[in-house]
Amino acid sequence: MGRALAVAFRVDASTLIGSGHVMRCLTLADALAEAGTRCYFVMRQEPGNLEDAARRRGHHVLMLSSAESGESASSSESVPPHAAWLGVSWEADASDTLRALEGIELDWLVVDHYALDQRWETQVLACCKRLMAIDDLADRKHQCDLLLDQNLGRDLHDYDGLVPGRMRRLIGSDYALLRLEFRRARAMSLEARQTREPGNILVSMGGVDAANVTGNVLRVLDSIEVVSAYRVTVVLGAACPHIDEVIEQAESMRLATRVVVNANNMAELMSQADLAIGAAGGSAWERCCLGLPSLLVVMADNQRPGAEALKRAGASISLGWPDAIEETLPRAMREVLAAGRLLEMSQNAAAICDGLGVQRVADALREGSYE
Repeated sequence: MGRALAVAFRVDASTLIGSGHVMRCLTLADALAEAGTRCYFVMRQEPGNLEDAARRRGHHVLMLSSAESGESASSSESVPPHAAWLGVSWEADASDTLRALEGIELDWLVVDHYALDQRWETQVLACCKRLMAIDDLADRKHQCDLLLDQNLGRDLHDYDGLVPGRMRRLIGSDYALLRLEFRRARAMSLEARQTREPGNILVSMGGVDAANVTGNVLRVLDSIEVVSAYRVTVVLGAACPHIDEVIEQAESMRLATRVVVNANNMAELMSQADLAIGAAGGSAWERCCLGLPSLLVVMADNQRPGAEALKRAGASISLGWPDAIEETLPRAMREVLAAGRLLEMSQNAAAICDGLGVQRVADALREGSYE
């Protein structure tokens, strides 16, 4: 089939943005690399970046210099709502990206960044044959050949007028970018939930959790009598600034609680859990694949639609914003632990995501490369 494909990802992780965008791009890159694709990551040097994670997986990493203090506004009058996440103007970022990718013959450039829109995409088209945008918001225009929005409840027509009319759109949780480990663990996880007695809670608020929502969840959880016999597993990313604080808190809890930092066996931990308390981000689809019912904390505005869609599907209960946890968590625990409720939610969750999304997206990229 000729030379190996080359795909670059323009994506960032930081203490402000979190790690979810990079993690899902790494999942797609891993699937592409298995078939021989050369993958490049273009990321800005900010606290909490995941440069090492990309390098460990064997991908090429091209780091952009950190943003200059105070340089965040674009010279354009209209910018996306999340423009500040970029740290520089979109024009400067486009120039930096083109410079980083100079001399590389790219089949695809994948952009996964809420701060970038059609203006940046049009500017960087010179360095690639095709461009794919990953979005969750449907709040800005894109100039791309392929668009992915993996969120439950999203409709094809949500992007009418925001993307070129005849471009391909991959919409919905059938395209959720999950690592292979989740697909492999799915059957056993679903089977075990049919018979075992619930007793394990997983708490995972994302890779950074800069506000230490984890600590608040644990404090409230430890006071709820209905879970007094449950075991709790807390998962934190290495970039979380509150690791020591959470470990100390876990050791003093009435509930048997352990803390795992940078877990490399999330599918196993989720399969062992009977209920998850977590952020309403990309990990929600991992839980669905394994039939894990969830209590979802909304950590950002962009997570609200997904949390509501999962609630409507009967796969989760929304706890709302972090400041509502003290009121909503005890009530939700009583509801979810009622007879038969966990199993019902598990079945609803499993119907949402089968774990094959990353292969579908990788196939779409490969197919598009040879059209």
